[in-house]
Amino acid sequence: MLKDKFAIITGSNRGIGLSVLKKFSENNANIIACARKKNEQFEKEINSISKKFKNKIVPIYFDLLKEEEINKAVDQIKKITDSVDIIVNNAGINQVSLFQMTTLKVIREVFEVNLFSQMFFTQKLIKLMMKNKKGSIINVSSNAAKNCDSGRVAYASSKSALIAFTKVISKELGNFNIRVNSVAPGLTKTEMIEKDMKPNVIENVIKQIPMKRIANPNEISNVILFLASDLSSYVSGETISITGGY
Repeated sequence: MLKDKFAIITGSNRGIGLSVLKKFSENNANIIACARKKNEQFEKEINSISKKFKNKIVPIYFDLLKEEEINKAVDQIKKITDSVDIIVNNAGINQVSLFQMTTLKVIREVFEVNLFSQMFFTQKLIKLMMKNKKGSIINVSSNAAKNCDSGRVAYASSKSALIAFTKVISKELGNFNIRVNSVAPGLTKTEMIEKDMKPNVIENVIKQIPMKRIANPNEISNVILFLASDLSSYVSGETISITGGY
């Protein structure tokens, strides 16, 4: 489905991002795998994936909170390829606390990672897409952007803004044959959820999900694959909820 296409995936070292990396590799894409810190286990894993599917995977490490590191990463990418077909803005941080207990510093940091850095990174790379007049950008938002549950003021607001960003640039880039969409997953079995949410909270959410379970990362990456591929050639400016009916 993605043969001869070049994809860039942020937050590709775990959870949904790693699942997307595997899914894209299985579908013959070449990949620039972005992560914050170099990790020996991650490098072994991508080498194994690359050998299995005979695709090219290049790891690049940078901190989304540091503009100069993003600039260096973009320079590295431009040396690797002059044709970017797919960008998956997946990296992000979670944050849970009541509004009156959340400092402005924390809110700014959440927005910096979940929104501003994604905007800056995309802005630097879309010139390659515009030059080639093709591409697909997928932003990973969250169902929290729609549900706006208590304690999620910073996270939900940042993910809501990411959806607005998606809609605006889909209109600006349509003339260049560049599609921009987002996905809004519900609870997904990742390290971040297991670390940040207590088991009883997860159980309470599951009771409200018609399918009575949380998502597997593979179920999220399947939808991202659809949006990255030509199967969704007339889909742009949309946000697809992946929530098991929640």
